[in-house]
Amino acid sequence: MVATASQLISREQAFDWIEMIIAEAASDGVSISIEEKESALGRFGENQIRQNLQKNQFEIRITSHFGRRSASTTTVDQDFEGIVAALRRSEDLARIAPEDPEWVPLLETQVYADYRAKFDETTFHYSPLQRGELIQQVCQWSEAANIEGSGILSTSASAYALGNSAGLRAYDCQTNAEFSYTAKIGNGSSWGSRTGWGLSELPIKQIVMTTIQRSTAAQNPRKIEPDTYPVVFSSGAIANLIPRVMWNMSARSADEGRSFFSKDGGDGNRLGEALFNPLVNIYRDPTHPLLQSGAIGSGGLPGDRLPIIENGVPKNLSYDRYWASQKGTEPTGSLFPLVMTGSDQTLADLIAGTERGIFVNRAWYVQGVNSKTLETTGMTRDGTFWIEDGKLAYPIYNLRFNQSLPDMLKDVEAIATPERHGSSVVPAVKVKNFHFSSITDSI
Repeated sequence: MVATASQLISREQAFDWIEMIIAEAASDGVSISIEEKESALGRFGENQIRQNLQKNQFEIRITSHFGRRSASTTTVDQDFEGIVAALRRSEDLARIAPEDPEWVPLLETQVYADYRAKFDETTFHYSPLQRGELIQQVCQWSEAANIEGSGILSTSASAYALGNSAGLRAYDCQTNAEFSYTAKIGNGSSWGSRTGWGLSELPIKQIVMTTIQRSTAAQNPRKIEPDTYPVVFSSGAIANLIPRVMWNMSARSADEGRSFFSKDGGDGNRLGEALFNPLVNIYRDPTHPLLQSGAIGSGGLPGDRLPIIENGVPKNLSYDRYWASQKGTEPTGSLFPLVMTGSDQTLADLIAGTERGIFVNRAWYVQGVNSKTLETTGMTRDGTFWIEDGKLAYPIYNLRFNQSLPDMLKDVEAIATPERHGSSVVPAVKVKNFHFSSITDSI
């Protein structure tokens, strides 16, 4: 029953272990999560491979419940005697834990949509030699262009199972891949990155060639005065901004007056109000072709497609099980994975439609400033350009921004075809106004 490095734990193995742990439990209730992950990472810098490693991780998490008291332990032991020892530790801790004032019963059997996460066998079995050869090709492209290239190529395959003594059973497995590339020459740089459910989803050569071209063009930047400008964001840049709005869409925070989505006076939330430009349409959608991340959502809740913002109007906030029980509604779980719909336009089309403005290739070191207004600060990086008459006219020094994200979403003027970054699918976006507060010396 032991999982090996060449074969992830199966549904049958995982459910057998869950049944055996439940049979051994002495608590009022017990919940179990099991995850096994094969991950591989190739890292390169200065056109040379620096790392090429692969590892297997296995973990069982056991939570024991006595009334409103609970405690969890984790173990990497795959011997059942060691697993039972972890179960006993969780029971001992649960007996002396304080009562949880927001306790909810164990999640009962759930009905999940009839689709599975994407598991790509080619990605799962991609060897260290193959990974090294692909990175070597990237380094050769960089050398041929007299560029200093650095970045990562990573893959992962994971299997995960959930179960409890109230009848919950859930299992799925999936693969993911990521390529990130930074090109530097002189005092110019650029960056490109994509993720996918498999290596075949990553347009590696296109990313490298586009990034090399932009890094060459990014040399000898000019200074412009910090101010409010029209901005075209690449999809990679917007992927570091849009999710921060979703992170703050907690129904509880809104209902308690602690959120941008709280009504004035703190009485209720702003669902149904036209807060953003009608071009803004955002969904939780694990079935999207670029994601295919399965039907199991956070905590074992179903992760079905869910409208979050439609035509600029918020439709759903995130309800955990406790707050849903207080409000007499159904829990939504997490609002991720996130999909923002786009159009058939390209990034080049958005730039071509801009008379004067700034192109932001990457948003870096982004931090929240005010959780009520969703004001955010961060810096541009790796290829920031002035746009003139629909073209990238010249590179400019990087800028620090201080910007309300809801105001940014109000000012959306155009969107392009979505791309996947991390677990989000987002388009390049053009906004009418975006505020920059100072110049930075980074490249």
